[in-house]
Amino acid sequence: MAGPAAHAEGLGALTDGQRERLEQLGIMPPAPAPEELAKPAPAPLSAFERGIAALAQYKARTGSVKVPRAHVERLEDDTEVRLGVFLSNSKSRRAKLTADKLQALADLGLE
Repeated sequence: MAGPAAHAEGLGALTDGQRERLEQLGIMPPAPAPEELAKPAPAPLSAFERGIAALAQYKARTGSVKVPRAHVERLEDDTEVRLGVFLSNSKSRRAKLTADKLQALADLGLE
């Protein structure tokens, strides 16, 4: 007797009408829609984007952007960001940051 994997592999060999008839009889599940098959994964965040997200979360929670150097902020996806270190590095590397990164920091209240 064939298992579910072998059963699913055989779907491609059937015509649409054959699949529909088998589904109506309750013999096989409907094939997933094409959009369900290829859902793109969310783009991973860069270290800077994670830092900005952590700072925004910290500011929303505390009302301040003054972060102790040793503070670690946990994002909603359980990513830990060493927020104090991120801010220290951002300040010391300010001259090397792009205009959009400087603007992202300014939008959160850092000059």
